[in-house]
Amino acid sequence: MTTTAAGNAARTHTAPEGLLRSALRLDAVVTGLNGAAYLAAAPLLDDLLGLSAELLRGVGAFLLGYAVAVWLVGARVRPSTAAVEAVVVLNGVWAVGSVAVVLTGLFTPTTVGAVWIVLQALVVAGFAALQLAGLRRRA
Repeated sequence: MTTTAAGNAARTHTAPEGLLRSALRLDAVVTGLNGAAYLAAAPLLDDLLGLSAELLRGVGAFLLGYAVAVWLVGARVRPSTAAVEAVVVLNGVWAVGSVAVVLTGLFTPTTVGAVWIVLQALVVAGFAALQLAGLRRRA
């Protein structure tokens, strides 16, 4: 198969965008599924996690909205640098805030709830790191 200079340039240009867009889309899907689970299963999760059903529903609604916003950022052929930076910062704030909730005992989660919150923080921090890596590869 023969390749052209234009074809090579196009692949070079889209490879960093592919990592960035994939990281954004994966973030959006996982966040959306998490939000939907909180909304649908709040009464089942409140005792397990030690978090009120009302809190879980509120977080679930927020996560669904955030997931849509992140999906829209990732849906662009070349995601806006400012929009991606905002997602990275918000993901970082979420991760740090989640750990702070556990360390301070805010909302008094159960042990399972505290572990779940920390695991979520690690996943969200991972998304932020992937998104930042995608931005840096593109630069």
